Amino acid sequence: MTTLYKITAEGGVAVGELADRINAQIPGVPAEWLAREVVSDGIGTITTGPIEPVKADTDLLKLWGYDPAEVEIVGNISQWRKEQPDKTWRVSYRFSHRAKAANIDLPALYAAARKAPRKPVATTPSDRTTVVALADVQAGKVGSRGGTPELVKRLAGKRAALELHLAKSKPNGTVLAEVGDLFEGFESGGNPAFTNDLSLAQQMDLASTEVYEFVTLMARFGHVDVMATTSNHTAWRRGKQNLGRPGDDLGLLCHRQVEKVAKAAGLNATWHFPAQYDESLTLNVRGTVLGLVHGNQYGPGKAADWWAKQTHGGQPIGSADILLTGHYHCLRIEPTGRNPYTGRSKYWLQAPTLDNGSDWFRNLAGDDSDPGLLVFDIDERGFNLQSLTVL
Repeated sequence: MTTLYKITAEGGVAVGELADRINAQIPGVPAEWLAREVVSDGIGTITTGPIEPVKADTDLLKLWGYDPAEVEIVGNISQWRKEQPDKTWRVSYRFSHRAKAANIDLPALYAAARKAPRKPVATTPSDRTTVVALADVQAGKVGSRGGTPELVKRLAGKRAALELHLAKSKPNGTVLAEVGDLFEGFESGGNPAFTNDLSLAQQMDLASTEVYEFVTLMARFGHVDVMATTSNHTAWRRGKQNLGRPGDDLGLLCHRQVEKVAKAAGLNATWHFPAQYDESLTLNVRGTVLGLVHGNQYGPGKAADWWAKQTHGGQPIGSADILLTGHYHCLRIEPTGRNPYTGRSKYWLQAPTLDNGSDWFRNLAGDDSDPGLLVFDIDERGFNLQSLTVL
């Protein structure tokens, strides 16, 4: 953490000089209340030093050369007060600030993302259904791969690659399996917290827009079945504590809003949700049962064990031939068990992430994974392993 010295908007005085000037005015100020600014991970913390009381919070930003239209105060403002001989007061304020998320112009970003030329769609379909796993988008998250502009560009690139893939494979139906963590949220227990560049409402808006963009593209290749599930980042929660029922998940709310828009637009799409008290769901695709769960229900590498217990307990996901999960951000493919009626092997597919990076995990474990869009086909023989690809 280092002290930054910026040029103020008024008078061209450097913050370092301004701090020195303020600190020299009144002797005997405790060291922790002397003027300074510290910036770490996009959050600035300013201690003003003893100044005359301000009339508005925005005056504190202006004093240090920030435009209140572009920068906002976050959290509480602390004070240390000292009365002067003339009965006036000097106050040292301490507060944190960050750039306003409103500076991110989502419509302009989407307009830029659509500039790539569109390819014609083949009209002769083949006898297969293509499944597209949209996993761990975590809209609003800021990491080593960037923020919202980089995420929008990345997802636009994935859609362009998906369009080419679908035009080549010619499916006569698709499934968009949204594997959870559609947006970042603020109650997921991340460390550090509050590094997002979008408010919660903006995260949900961006996430919903991305789902709509994918459904619109995939609907050009036939009927789209959209599977949506609950997840830890999008759950209604207070810190680690979940609130309400699993069906109250805010990611599912995004899907329900997109479903309304898609119906109004006449898109050939059907949405599938878990039951109100469930966190997983299944869909019969050409006689093969596709199961979807986010993955926060079990520990690392324990999906097969969790799945086996679901079968033993008679839960709906226990009937799945394919278990599609996310949460752990890296691609993993594992045959596990066998369908006793068809004789076909069951598969667990863990989808790669699409997010901006989990640097806390990289710093902790030294591991990282590339973002990708998992795509595979289901035909009359079931899961087509040879079709599996990551775009």
